[in-house]
Amino acid sequence: MPAPVQEQLHLLKRHYPHAHYYLDFSNPLELMVAAILSAQVRDEVVNAATPALFRRYKTAKDYAEADIKELIGHIKNVSFAGNKAKNIKAACTILVEKHGGKVPNTMEALTELPGIGRKTANTILINGFDIVEGIPCDTHVIRLSYRLGWTKNTNPDKIEQDLMQLVPKVDWKKVPYLLKDHGRAVCRAPVPQCSQCFLNKTCPKQGVTKKL
Repeated sequence: MPAPVQEQLHLLKRHYPHAHYYLDFSNPLELMVAAILSAQVRDEVVNAATPALFRRYKTAKDYAEADIKELIGHIKNVSFAGNKAKNIKAACTILVEKHGGKVPNTMEALTELPGIGRKTANTILINGFDIVEGIPCDTHVIRLSYRLGWTKNTNPDKIEQDLMQLVPKVDWKKVPYLLKDHGRAVCRAPVPQCSQCFLNKTCPKQGVTKKL
């Protein structure tokens, strides 16, 4: 790992020792549902909707057999509630028909489910099964890894490959949440607070046109 990246990673760990996954869940099914809901919406909105949802639907069969209007009603405050409800119902139907009602623990099987791409599958594998195959690339990871010069790419799949080459595998699980915490606190979109950033001296600020 290049020395500047090693130093940046060390500083991120020191400043955000409690970085973690933000969605609330107690089993892989709840994690899968919450992860589907989380696309293009704040974690707080998802966490506000899921307690009642999880009380109502306990198993994949419950979701598969759910009345779609009732399901939408439980998640109405989540962006794209209609599409996400359809994806949850369809994904859980596949769980019942192909996986014994259980969430699968392979990238291939997870990405066959509606509403689940590689980023979400990585998230489920890491947080639901402690299986680390890759690095989930959400909007914070995409933005910060580019600004920090960790990648020249803007496509999340290519960014993931770059990060997997750059970052030691032992840190793959932690990196997304370190970058997310820093993205929320300092390296914000669209204008980062570079003058207050502990990475200011080592960051190339790639693509940054305006900063505080």
